[in-house]
Amino acid sequence: MTTPMSAHHHLRVNGQRLWDSIMAMAEIGPGEQGGSRRLALTEEDKQGRDLFIEWCKAENCSVTIDDMGNIFATRPGTDNDLPPVCSGSHLDTQPHGGKFDGIYGVLAALEVIRTLNENDISTRAPVEIVMWTNEEGSRFAPAMVSSGVFAGLFEKEYAYSRTDSQGKSLRDELEKIGYLGAQRCGDHPMAALFEAHIEQGPILERDNHQIGIVIGGQGQRWFDITITGQDSHAGSTPMPGRRDALVAASGLIRAVQKIALEHGPHGVGTVGEISVSPNSRNTIPGEVFLTVDLRNPDDAVLGQMRDRLGEHCTSISDSHNVQINLDEIWHNPPVRFHQDCIRAVSDATRALGYGHQEMVSGAGHDACQVCRIVPTSMIFVPCEGGLSHNEQEHAEPEDLEAGCNVLLHAMLALAGR
Repeated sequence: MTTPMSAHHHLRVNGQRLWDSIMAMAEIGPGEQGGSRRLALTEEDKQGRDLFIEWCKAENCSVTIDDMGNIFATRPGTDNDLPPVCSGSHLDTQPHGGKFDGIYGVLAALEVIRTLNENDISTRAPVEIVMWTNEEGSRFAPAMVSSGVFAGLFEKEYAYSRTDSQGKSLRDELEKIGYLGAQRCGDHPMAALFEAHIEQGPILERDNHQIGIVIGGQGQRWFDITITGQDSHAGSTPMPGRRDALVAASGLIRAVQKIALEHGPHGVGTVGEISVSPNSRNTIPGEVFLTVDLRNPDDAVLGQMRDRLGEHCTSISDSHNVQINLDEIWHNPPVRFHQDCIRAVSDATRALGYGHQEMVSGAGHDACQVCRIVPTSMIFVPCEGGLSHNEQEHAEPEDLEAGCNVLLHAMLALAGR
């Protein structure tokens, strides 16, 4: 059921309240350079979750937690037999994360409910906020693992077995912070899901548009690569015949750059993590571990990028006399969002008069997982310089408010008044 916007076209969120909530959450796990550090399932993540639930209960929402730690805060409708119209994102951050990535989507959904409450507006279907566990994947790889379990893309036991750099498992850490819920992940009904987010790229700012109407997300392939050579004395081992794993790794890093450029304009490739053993000044590196992230909105092209990576691994292995183990740990195919949800976002954006454009998300999001089983769309707002996953990440209050107004009216259109 949809409700014409004319029935409540004057309704707007409180932008200052939204901003104040984001700033209050940023005080939990503050970064060293003005950002945020709330790694998944740490004490800081727990504190952020606790505050979020406190705010939700203050708005008379009922709270449910599933066995992946996903949180659902529900505002009843007049027909609670209907599945809820949902919105949300995540609270966890990168190690040097910003104040807006993820948390904007969670608190924008909360602001929608606060606005409905203070204006005494009833919806036919319930309206719900969702907070997904471990979206970033920076502590437990892969990313978006809990929304992936919800969507049936990962087995729960696989997700539970993910470990951090200290060998601590996702399940144990979930239990440790008290967020191993009772509901089976995936059993929670949803009529639709919207996710508001900063763009994390420069396009909206460059084109001077306030709203991105997101029609889908590009695909990703993640790889763990181990290069094994032979550690040996740096002074007494001649250059010819060395089996230097780091030299081989440098060639592979350049190859990733080449692959992305060969598959432009949308192909991107990143080596984001690297470790060297034995990591000694006067010893030739005998082993290197590194990660590769390949992305493209066309899954066939993404497959070609994967094949080229394999070819480079073989070539570099032969030329440097090293062994290279290429392990693809995750494939997240490109997605297209649901036309009804895209239309709800588009109609709200146009009715509100915001400058806008349709776009494909370059970053992965929980919505890109859940869209496989629930009608879904996303709303982007600009971020300064397109910078994200960085403590200097910034979004203007008026842009955050605009995106939240679009979210409010898109959700009302589907929930019914």
